[in-house]
Amino acid sequence: MPDVRLVALEGIPEVEPGADLAGLLGAAIERAGGLETGDVLVVAQKVVSKAEGRVERTDDHLATVLREARAVRRRRGDLVIAETEHGFVCASAGVDRSNAPGDGWVVLLPRDPDASARALRAAIAARFRVAPSVVVSDSFGRAWRRGTTDIAIGVAGLPPLLDLRGEVDRRGYELATTQVALADLLASAAGLLMGKAAGLPAVLIRGLSLPSGDDSARELVLPPELDLFP
Repeated sequence: MPDVRLVALEGIPEVEPGADLAGLLGAAIERAGGLETGDVLVVAQKVVSKAEGRVERTDDHLATVLREARAVRRRRGDLVIAETEHGFVCASAGVDRSNAPGDGWVVLLPRDPDASARALRAAIAARFRVAPSVVVSDSFGRAWRRGTTDIAIGVAGLPPLLDLRGEVDRRGYELATTQVALADLLASAAGLLMGKAAGLPAVLIRGLSLPSGDDSARELVLPPELDLFP
C-alpha cells in the first residue's frame, strides 16, 4: 500500500485581487520542504477567485446568483440550485459570501478553473523544476446527502476520471460502468485539512502514483442524456 501524506501549506496570507498566487503558493511549498515528483497540489477555489479579481460588492445577492447562472434547476425562495456557465450544478451558481473580502461582498467562481490550474502548474514548475498536478477545489452539496464535500472544478496534469471499464476485478468480473472520480477524491481528501474556517487554502498530496492527463474538470459533469434527474 502506498504511504500517502497530506501536507497543509501554512502561512499563506489573505489573498487580494491581483495577488501573485503562484508566488504565495511557491513560498509556502518552500517552507514545507519543496516539491517531489508526483505531488498533487490542491488549491481552494476561493483564493484562485480572489487572485483573479472574481469578487464584487452587491446589494442584491439573488440578482448576482441569477446573473451567474446559465440555468436554474431548482428554486425555493432565495435558495437557488443553478447550472453555471461551466456546466456545474450547485447552490447559488457558486456565488458565496463566506470568506469574502467584507460585508456585502461575494466571491464568484473563476471564469475558467482549468486554465487557472494550468497557469498555477506552469508557474510552480518554472520555480521548482517539478510540475505538480493541480486541482482547484470547491465545496459542493450533494443530492440526497447532508453536508458538503470538496470536489474538483479545475484540473491540470491528471485525468479527472479514471475509466476502469473493461478491466477485470479480483474475481474475474469485467467492469462495465466503473469510472472513478479521481480529481474529486483528491479534492475531498485535501478538504480534511482545509475546512471553511481553517485558513489553509492549499494542500500537497504526496505518495500517490497517478497517470498524467490534460482533460477538463468538466468531464466530471454528467452529460444531460445520462442524467436521470434533470
